[in-house]
Amino acid sequence: MKYEELAEIELPSGERRLGRVLEVNEDKALLQSFGGTTGMSVKGSSIRFLGRGIELGVSPDILGRIFDGLGRPIDDGPPIIPEKRLNINGNPINPYARDYPSEFIQTGFSTIDGLNTLVRGQKLPIFSGAGLPHSRIAAQIARHARVLGSQEKFAVVFGAMGITFEEAHFFIADFQKTGAIERAVLFINLANDPAIERIATPRLALTAAEYLAFEQDMHVLVILTDMTNYCEALREVSAARKEIPGRRGYPGYLYTDLSTIYERAGRIRGCKGSITQIPILTMPEDDKTHPIPDLTGYITEGQIIISRSLHRKGIYPPIDVLPSLSRLRDKGIGEGRTRDDHPDWANQIFASYARGKEAQELATILGEAALSPVDKQFLNFADRFETEFVNQGEYEDRRIEKTLEIGWELLTLLPRAELKRINDKYIDKYLPKR
Repeated sequence: MKYEELAEIELPSGERRLGRVLEVNEDKALLQSFGGTTGMSVKGSSIRFLGRGIELGVSPDILGRIFDGLGRPIDDGPPIIPEKRLNINGNPINPYARDYPSEFIQTGFSTIDGLNTLVRGQKLPIFSGAGLPHSRIAAQIARHARVLGSQEKFAVVFGAMGITFEEAHFFIADFQKTGAIERAVLFINLANDPAIERIATPRLALTAAEYLAFEQDMHVLVILTDMTNYCEALREVSAARKEIPGRRGYPGYLYTDLSTIYERAGRIRGCKGSITQIPILTMPEDDKTHPIPDLTGYITEGQIIISRSLHRKGIYPPIDVLPSLSRLRDKGIGEGRTRDDHPDWANQIFASYARGKEAQELATILGEAALSPVDKQFLNFADRFETEFVNQGEYEDRRIEKTLEIGWELLTLLPRAELKRINDKYIDKYLPKR
């Protein structure tokens, strides 16, 4: 027997359950059952070690299917006849073989496409909080995401960990209603499923993604929600193994474990396919310094921050562009990718909104009458930016051209002399005449 090996547990009633080896100590093994321990006893049960870890049977037929957290179909469809069975821990990508992310992925959200651009092969997490609409945002990205100017096949792999039945029903119904299910693979782990299963779910999703990307030449977007539930399960298993806890009780290897998930995104030189990853996590008490968002930020290439204050204003999606960041944005925008004015445009929009928020704070302290005429223009820009640029419909799929057009329209609220971050040739070409 060995660590992480699967075992089959036969109960006195004849029922069989799967378990996984958590620890081996001389002639003893600690097993965690996937199906709970109800009706189980040491005396009447027998155990058979299977000599392998968890595997996923893959074939092109997995597209359009819904699986549980262990890769078993739950959509009443026929069983998958696999071309091969793959270990869910995958194989590490040789760093030398990696190709640099460089192609724009359109999500349909202006705040992401325009200012915090997602690039093919990138890992860009969404930091949310309890009660915020990250589930709706995840479903909308899954519906609308596409690689622009490419005829290559695109797929979405969706892994949900520790979600409620209501959330699972929302995701499944949304995928089926909008037709997104045809190009998607769903792995659903419910809150009442075993914690050990929750640890396997993101790895199953990424194994399916690697097969579609590197063997079926597809562009694959992997959405994982909620990584906080995954880390809680990891802490639970760590406690069962009596490991020494680290920060806030999480195991000391949390960083390493998260990296084994996040680093499975990327492009490989010579391969047409790619894996782009959007992990979603809810920050306990909206605390960005909590170990989960803190370590995630070190591993990934930026973050999208969902704002509670924007949510209270009734703005959807409540994405706060100022603390959000995509470190690969400049690699995926500009001439030949989005549009020639996009880099300058993004810098100007960002700077103008930041100045408008400063004016908002000054107006709160000193009163609006104390602001200069130019500051009042920036204040108006910030308000209009939130209601017209950030705010959009849940089923609205904004093209990048529409996003740029809205931004240019908002820039007409400011004096031309204040547009210092845009080349004059782009102002002459794109700024609407008033």
